[in-house]
Amino acid sequence: MLPFRRVLFPVDFSEACQTITPHVKDMVRHWSAELILVHAFELPPLYYYGELGYASGVNPIVIPEAELRTMQKRRIREFDAQHFSGLNARRIVEKGDPAAVIQETATQERIDLVMMPTRGHGTFRRLLLGSVTSKVLHDVNCAVWTDAHATLPEHTPRVPYQSILCALDLSDEAPAVLKAAASIASSYGAKLHIIHSIERVPGVYDVDFEPYRKKLVDAARDRLQEIKRDLGVAAAITVLSEGIDLELRREAGERKGDLLVLGRGHVQGMFRNLRSRLYSIIRESPCPVLSI
Repeated sequence: MLPFRRVLFPVDFSEACQTITPHVKDMVRHWSAELILVHAFELPPLYYYGELGYASGVNPIVIPEAELRTMQKRRIREFDAQHFSGLNARRIVEKGDPAAVIQETATQERIDLVMMPTRGHGTFRRLLLGSVTSKVLHDVNCAVWTDAHATLPEHTPRVPYQSILCALDLSDEAPAVLKAAASIASSYGAKLHIIHSIERVPGVYDVDFEPYRKKLVDAARDRLQEIKRDLGVAAAITVLSEGIDLELRREAGERKGDLLVLGRGHVQGMFRNLRSRLYSIIRESPCPVLSI
């Protein structure tokens, strides 16, 4: 996975897409990576109803596929010139479902990293991720960078990264995730901080958790110290015990985190908290999330 040599940026020309371009440019330049822009369009494409619309008996005009493809190629070429001048990006325009096009392109081009905003809208943006983002997170094998708050007024991108957080569970995947986070932090000269969450076991909320809290926290800290020692990683550790979503948001805010790194659960251990809460973590994180 590391270093990132091929970065795929799905372009839909939205405000959120334009807002994360500083992060994409930084990542491409930092890793001396090749940038590939991909745009997917679907049929039926566009309709023009005229000023009077259907009620007047005006029939809609369907833009032919070839003409639409030419239009989208022009748009992505202009987008490239505006945001990525000098990076010699490759541009791909394909017909099809956006998530499927992204997955197929990532496979064919041997992509190391996909970078995209989420696509939740309006009052629902805190309740769900866009369907395209969800499918990409579930289906692609490479790392995925997402930013749920790219268009929020209080969100200011900070690149290059200065503070990197690594959210770890205690599965067999944890060492690989921490190794990747440490490598990224080292390459940026950024501070690295490890975060782990202890949560109640589902179905036993009627049991008093307090007598076991300290033992669980201490056991988790000991295991994380062991992983750190084996990898030779220097990083502070915070063990949370009230639920990972909102506490991670608070921790990221207090530590001025610029990037949160976590695993997507490719390796399934007994502790599956991060995989089961991935979408919620991405929604709540005040900084971009890199899931590997």
